[in-house]
Amino acid sequence: MYLSRLILNVRCREVRRDLADCHDLHRTILRGFPDLPPTGVTIGDARARLGVLFRMQSHPRTGAASVLVQSVAEPDWSRLPDGYLLDTRGAPPNPDRKTIDGAYSAIRVGDELVFRLRANPTKRLPPSTGADGVRRDGKRVELRTEEELVRWLGEKGTGNTVTGRPGLGYRLVTVRARPGLASRGPGEASTAVADARARSVGKVVGQALRPAEGGAARRERMTFGDVLFEGRLVVTDADLFRRTLEQGIGSGKAYGFGLLSVARAPA
Repeated sequence: MYLSRLILNVRCREVRRDLADCHDLHRTILRGFPDLPPTGVTIGDARARLGVLFRMQSHPRTGAASVLVQSVAEPDWSRLPDGYLLDTRGAPPNPDRKTIDGAYSAIRVGDELVFRLRANPTKRLPPSTGADGVRRDGKRVELRTEEELVRWLGEKGTGNTVTGRPGLGYRLVTVRARPGLASRGPGEASTAVADARARSVGKVVGQALRPAEGGAARRERMTFGDVLFEGRLVVTDADLFRRTLEQGIGSGKAYGFGLLSVARAPA
């Protein structure tokens, strides 16, 4: 498995286009993989087959835009458009790429890790019956409060006994937190907040081609809620957690969400 960092040249026209449209950014990233599936496979399917997850980020001091890309397939970033990457004169290397199989295989149950995750947390509203008498599934809506967001991420790790959804092999480290969100005492309803921060970054937008009547395709606007999670977790199932690292968390993986980055927690 490979992890790449690409520092983008924001003066490049293709970069500015991709920063404004998550669908275009995904298409450009997939150009770095010469062994793409045959024509006719959607970019979402291609991403899954190549094991590609990515996250946009900016340098905290300089504001430089970069993309972190994880993949099962080996990338060839020379296939990106000319001038797409910033010329750093080799310091730091750009693109930068390393293998991460050894780090992932070293993860054990009980390891405490710091993490970062950019995600699109949602929930499905209850089914409803319309005026025509047809019962329809509830639509998906964004989660908004920090309490909802942290609970969403916690349940992803431990599972949900009500819905029967299995966990992803981790639990969030719980501590007392902000007023109104502190852990309650024994026997009380659990609103424990993890040692994790959930910060709404804004919206991610794009336009995807969708089939239309008559065989013609039309461009459809997409909008995603963008939330950045940071904090600590403990591994509860090493094999399951490694699979989570490979496959990502949540929806919107084709559009820059789901890549879970981890490192050893400081003592």
